[in-house]
Amino acid sequence: MSFIQAMIIALLQGATELFPVSSLGHAVILPALLHWSFDQHAPAFLPFLVMLHLGTSVALLIFFWKDWAALVKGALGQAGQSLQMQSLHILSLLVVATIPAVIIGGLFEHMLRSLFGSASAAAIFLFLNGFMLLLAERLRGISGRTDVRTVADMTYKDAVIIGLFQCIAFFPGFSRSGATICGGLLRGLRHDTAARFSFLMAEPVIIAATVREAFKLRSEPFDPAQMHLAMIAAVVSGITALASTAFLMRYFRDHDRWALSPFAYYCMAAGAIATVIFHFSS
Repeated sequence: MSFIQAMIIALLQGATELFPVSSLGHAVILPALLHWSFDQHAPAFLPFLVMLHLGTSVALLIFFWKDWAALVKGALGQAGQSLQMQSLHILSLLVVATIPAVIIGGLFEHMLRSLFGSASAAAIFLFLNGFMLLLAERLRGISGRTDVRTVADMTYKDAVIIGLFQCIAFFPGFSRSGATICGGLLRGLRHDTAARFSFLMAEPVIIAATVREAFKLRSEPFDPAQMHLAMIAAVVSGITALASTAFLMRYFRDHDRWALSPFAYYCMAAGAIATVIFHFSS
């Protein structure tokens, strides 16, 4: 993997992990379209992947630092009983929302990735991801339900449904953030509230993925050159993720009526074009 390829993948990871356009789908499709020869499943690629996820998780932690600090402080009872109950409620919502992915991912993730991990399958799922985003916007518009609720006002039913939507992202090409935001919209949340909960959910998910991938490295030989490249890529990915999060939170707040539609059209167009290219090049 060249330096340019590494930086492009780092930029993709930092942006598409949070944008509702599927980081995994882009990571599979783009190298195939550009005929890059490196193997993303090779053991040598693992340190690079771990560092990219680490960069993204640090960026999310920086952006939502005040949220996490307030939750921890509140849960420890340092801000009064009322805020303690609210903080414990939010933390429990995050736990509940993560449980479906832990169960379903543990049982079926490897099978789904092996069956549908090809670039052509990811292109089709990317198109379907766009359709999902568009459908969620339309259904929300038809229902006319847009509750002005904060994350603290969410119910456990909201969390379970959003957690089930997160499992859709086990199919490469479906976006984790896109699926969870769609779940929030269908529960009547505003885009910015659904996005905030989605991004708070992402922190433990990304950390868990990083730890799991890092655990696989315990028996792999250490390559200083590869690690140096991975560290640079992690910084690029983290800065991109931080900028993406800041942009998206403002964007979702200011465009509540149709915020997912541009991403939906992009995914449908990109997925359709990639599918046609793969079909005629096979």
